[in-house]
Amino acid sequence: MKLQNMGSNKTKLIKDNCEIFFSYNTPVVATDGQGRWFVTNKKWSVTTSKHINQFLGGMIAERRDQSFFDNLL
Repeated sequence: MKLQNMGSNKTKLIKDNCEIFFSYNTPVVATDGQGRWFVTNKKWSVTTSKHINQFLGGMIAERRDQSFFDNLL
């Protein structure tokens, strides 16, 4: 497992070839190591929404319930 700071209140956790992206302390975006991206369907603050867009960088992501991300940990 590796934790990487990506900027102010943005963190990436690399775990078992997957990446989990956090805004503040909340996981909101993930990759599965096979090129698939997932994004929470929960509505968050303006800042967290901005972080999500930065994490995705234009990638198409499948929307998932927040519980999906919480269960990755």
